[in-house]
Amino acid sequence: MTNNVAQHRESLTWNEIQSQGAVWRALIGELGQSADVDKMLASSRRAESWLFVGCGTSFYLAEAAATSWSILSGQETRALPASEVLLYPALSGGQNRDVQAVVISRSGHTSEAVRAASALKRELHFPTFGLTCAEQSALEAECDCTLVLPATDDKSTVMTRSFTSMLISLQYLAARSSGNAEFIQSLQEMANRAEPLIRLLSSQVESFVASRAFADYVFLGQGPFYGIAREAALKVMEMSCSYSQAFHSLEFRHGPKAIVSPQTCLTFYLSETAQQAETELLQEMKELGGVTIAVCNRASKEVRDASDLVIEVNASSNELALLAPYSVPAQLIGFFTGIGKGLNPDHPKNLTRVVILD
Repeated sequence: MTNNVAQHRESLTWNEIQSQGAVWRALIGELGQSADVDKMLASSRRAESWLFVGCGTSFYLAEAAATSWSILSGQETRALPASEVLLYPALSGGQNRDVQAVVISRSGHTSEAVRAASALKRELHFPTFGLTCAEQSALEAECDCTLVLPATDDKSTVMTRSFTSMLISLQYLAARSSGNAEFIQSLQEMANRAEPLIRLLSSQVESFVASRAFADYVFLGQGPFYGIAREAALKVMEMSCSYSQAFHSLEFRHGPKAIVSPQTCLTFYLSETAQQAETELLQEMKELGGVTIAVCNRASKEVRDASDLVIEVNASSNELALLAPYSVPAQLIGFFTGIGKGLNPDHPKNLTRVVILD
């Protein structure tokens, strides 16, 4: 691992991936002392349903946050891309004033996200929360209340620690809103263990990627892990310009499995809730000839036997607290695959850090 650090120390993306454990630990402490968190919780007490909105990575974050919020609080939740709010506002839920909208943007200046926040507040009359890593942003100016997380921001183009940190923040808010102190403890325990875990994952993934090349990548997850699978596919696509897709795990049987070959890398996000059904799918895809990665809390013998790489978190936490660490392997796959192709993950092809429209 020492060689890795020396080799990649100039990379913004590498350093931001590696920093996540320390950032998560500090963040959870700060959220416990945040007046903005208290303000958000107080102003949303009457909310009966929640709408989470974002673009790109922030939309996949919205999906993961929505399912987390629903499981933790029992409230109805939805996630929409900002573009849907703008082009099909009826999908946002009409004029129901019991909807609390949350608009997510790392930069706080993404045009579609800022415009969606304005439309939700001024046209649909929803109370709006903003979540961003930038201070004094256009998003903050449009929202009723904004949680700003400057210490979690990325300098690189691709979102890594900002994604996981904003997700943790929304999970923390859901737990506080529902009085679930036990889940907050799970988040804290996960963050306390993250630094050595990320170092181990980095070594495992680098070795795996170095000896293989793939034509395509598939990421599979159910429930709250589906948003993580979608974000994983995007990370590999952005950093390595590879063909990458995500599916609900069991939906992969219904047509998409036609693509499986020895040149297909399939990553399974194995939940504890549905692990038996997901393990059966893992075994099936291995029999079809795919190369398989299992990301799980603890691997059974069946999982080990059907996997070319097993990544274990080994946590005693609530499985929802695994979403952030489960996101790290794909960040590393994208990084090392991009490096192997001679690309610079700090400067992905055709991408800018912020999408601003005229």
